[in-house]
Amino acid sequence: MSNILAEIPALSLADQQSDPQGFAQAFGQSFQRFGFAVVRDHGVPQDLIERAWAMTKAFFDLPEEEKRSYLIAGQGGARGYTPFKTEIAKGATHVDLKEFWHIGRELAQGHRFGDYMPPNIWPNQPEGFRETFIELFQAFDTAGDKLLSAIARYLNLDPNWFDPAVKDGNSVLRLLHYPPVAADAPEVRAGAHEDINLITLLLGAEEAGLELLDRDGQWLPVKPPEGAMVVNVGDMLQRLTNHVLPSTTHRVVNPPAERRGNSRYSMPFFLHPAPDFIIETLPGCVSEDRPNRYPEPISSHDYLQERLVEIGLIKK
Repeated sequence: MSNILAEIPALSLADQQSDPQGFAQAFGQSFQRFGFAVVRDHGVPQDLIERAWAMTKAFFDLPEEEKRSYLIAGQGGARGYTPFKTEIAKGATHVDLKEFWHIGRELAQGHRFGDYMPPNIWPNQPEGFRETFIELFQAFDTAGDKLLSAIARYLNLDPNWFDPAVKDGNSVLRLLHYPPVAADAPEVRAGAHEDINLITLLLGAEEAGLELLDRDGQWLPVKPPEGAMVVNVGDMLQRLTNHVLPSTTHRVVNPPAERRGNSRYSMPFFLHPAPDFIIETLPGCVSEDRPNRYPEPISSHDYLQERLVEIGLIKK
């Protein structure tokens, strides 16, 4: 009998309040089965999201020259602008059809992670950009903490287990623009890849294109209900859980011909631990049938650097 589900079930984060254990089981099972979950009622205010979309579009509509003035050399795109056709999926032959902007955590002057996490840079326009995205970053942070607490419960850890790991974490909010593509474009908007971080929270997957590689080797379209968030496992969480929670390969394919004239925008929040967090396999995820694949622990900072070199954002 086939165990293939045609789509990822949509869960409501509001259920966490009344039934934290039940939500944790449903969320964890979706993660264990697909490496992905779809979450409604995530608590990020709709008016803030709409304001953020308007700002994102207004920024990417700016002249190329102006956008490029926010490109910081040698930083691997950690903050500010990364132009079209820069990033390439690990092992891919074609560069991705996207440009993006990165916002990181605002740290206090002299913070101990100041050397690892560069300060944000902000464009002169659109007006209100900085305020909007600082607010959105915090809203994503809050939602991320709730989802990590569900993961902790699912893994039989203390519900607050991740709190110290992600406090002042090196998370990044990425504003993505996939411009219209030609009918015969060989590249895909974003090549098949896995994410590096703990979990990714994504808004903007309603515009078709996001697909995950299912266990049977088929590409499964991810189609969240309007306003829902798509959440997926990153490689750091996969490593921490010894692959109990898989970091699933995913991609963004070019749209059907009639949609190719449209831009696609999305806002992934890559939730990272603090740079000094040590990724060490959880004992509860190791067994006789599942020996520890990662006997050597690694700091999240070192792991991130290794991976940024692989995807071409940092040159060795």
